[in-house]
Amino acid sequence: MPSKKLSTAGAALLALASLTACSKDANHAPSPAPEAAATGLPDRDPALARKLVSEGAPLVDVRTPEEYAGGHVDGAVNVPIDELDARLEEIDKLTSGDKNKPIVVYCQSGGRAGRAKDKLMKAGHPRVTNLGGVGDWDKK
Repeated sequence: MPSKKLSTAGAALLALASLTACSKDANHAPSPAPEAAATGLPDRDPALARKLVSEGAPLVDVRTPEEYAGGHVDGAVNVPIDELDARLEEIDKLTSGDKNKPIVVYCQSGGRAGRAKDKLMKAGHPRVTNLGGVGDWDKK
């Protein structure tokens, strides 16, 4: 009849695994998965964008001031894509310094917002979504 005892090596591995699992800090928030950090939040999802904004995420219109003046989503802050790098401190203020706070960006059709998302993520904001264009806000 086979023995049901653990080998010495097996027992040592089991003990080591138990110690490793127990030694994690219970208050330590898990890091986002590398692929999630690399891509940010899902894009072109108006329902997600509205939900995030209703929960306090900044809404950033990256079009020109002239385009913004011609009509924008209520509550949006205008930070043109060409000024974004120079105005990152303003973005940090909009997120209250919380790099993990979601940010919603949009432009006329989604192209500049995609570039803005990339810039913001490179600046340390992993939770950015590209709404797309200004007209996408009201889509279901």
